[in-house]
Amino acid sequence: MERKARIMNKPAIEGGVPVRETKIYYGHQYIDDADIQAVVEVLKSDNLTCGPKIKELEDKLCRLTGARYAVVCSNGTAALHMAAMAAGVGEGDEVITTPITFAASANCALYCGARPVFADIDPETYNIDPKKVEAAITDKTKAVVVVDYTGQSVELDRIMEICKKHGLTLIEDGAHVIGTKYKGRANGSISDMTTFSFHPVKTVTGGEGGAVLTNDEELYRKLLLYRAHGITRDTELMEHEPDGPWYYEQIALGYNYRMTDIQAALLISQLDKLPMFSQRRKEIVNRYNEAFGSLPGLFVQKEIPDSDTTRHLYILRIIPEKLAISRKQFFEALEAENVCCNVHYIPTYYFPYYEKLGYQRGLCPNAEKLYEEILSLPLYYAMTDEDVESVIEAVTKIAVYYEKSNKMT
Repeated sequence: MERKARIMNKPAIEGGVPVRETKIYYGHQYIDDADIQAVVEVLKSDNLTCGPKIKELEDKLCRLTGARYAVVCSNGTAALHMAAMAAGVGEGDEVITTPITFAASANCALYCGARPVFADIDPETYNIDPKKVEAAITDKTKAVVVVDYTGQSVELDRIMEICKKHGLTLIEDGAHVIGTKYKGRANGSISDMTTFSFHPVKTVTGGEGGAVLTNDEELYRKLLLYRAHGITRDTELMEHEPDGPWYYEQIALGYNYRMTDIQAALLISQLDKLPMFSQRRKEIVNRYNEAFGSLPGLFVQKEIPDSDTTRHLYILRIIPEKLAISRKQFFEALEAENVCCNVHYIPTYYFPYYEKLGYQRGLCPNAEKLYEEILSLPLYYAMTDEDVESVIEAVTKIAVYYEKSNKMT
C-alpha cells in the first residue's frame, strides 16, 4: 500500500515526496577486497608498467572471448585509433559508423585523416541498420565501425557479409558489449577487430583501459607496434643489424597507448566477477522490462534473439504523443525523485566540431528522433533490490501522472 500511495502521489517536482532520500546515479563501479589486494600486490612488485600483468590480462581476455589475440591499451579511444590504423584507414578514405555513440567511434577515422560517414539506426533496436550501412558504401569506403549499443550485439552476420562483399574491414566498437554473446559466440571473437573499454561505468573496470581483440595475426602485429610508438625489439622486423642486446628500432609511427600493470591487475580481478556482474545486470533489465513494458508513454528497447546481452545501459524511451511532458521535463522529474539519469547519446554530427566539417542535421532521422526521446536509467551490479524498485516507482509515478489521458496536469 505504501509503494502504491507513493506512486499515486504528486511527483516531487510538483511538490510531492521523492521516492528516495538519497541520490542514485546511472552507473557505478564495484570494487571488492580481491580487487584492492590485486592492485596492492602490483604496487609492491618490481613492475608498475610493461610487466607480466599485461600478458596475463591479454591471455585472460582471449580465454574469455575465444579470440586468438588481444592487445590491451590505455583506454577505449586508443583502442579504436589503433584498430583504424591497423585497418589501413588513411587520407581520403571513408569510415561508416553510427551517430548514436560516444564521439570516439567516429573520431578514430578523423585521427587517421579519413572522413566518418554516418548510417542510420534501426528504430527499435537502436543499433546501426545493416541496410543503411550498405547504402552508404562508396569507392572510398575503407572500414565500418559498428557499435553494440547498450551491450546488445549488432547483427554481425549481415554486416560481416556486407563487409566481405565490398572488401571492407569490420571494426566492432564493443565498449558496451563485454559479456554478450552473438549466436552463442562471445563478442570479441567474431569481427575483424573488436575494441573494449574499461571505464568505471562499464561492466568491468580498470579505472581506465581498453583492448583490441582479433583473430588475424597480421593485424595483431600491427596493433602491438601502434601501442608502443611503432618501436620493436623483434629482430625479425628490424631493418638494420642490431648494435647489441639493448637495440630497438622504430619501424612505424605509433603512440604511447600502453596500459599499466596496476590497471591490468585490477581488470584481471574484475574479470573473475564478470559472470556475476552479467547475471545481476540481466536481472535488473528483466525487472525494468517487466515494469515498463506496459506503462503508458514508454517504449522498451527491442532485443534481437541472436544476442544474449549483458546490458551496459538501460535506455528508457518516452513516447511524446502520449505524455504531457518532454524528455527534458521527464529527466528533471526523475532527478527530483533522486533518480539521476543520463542521455546516451547526442548524435555525433550535432557537435560544433563536426558542424565545422560540413555535417548537417537531418542525416539520420531515426537516430535524431531517438536522441529526443531517451534517457539512461541506473544500471549496475551493486544496485540493491530496493534501489531497483525505487527507480521503477519513480518512473511509474511520473509516467502515470503525466499521461495525457489522465488529465491530472
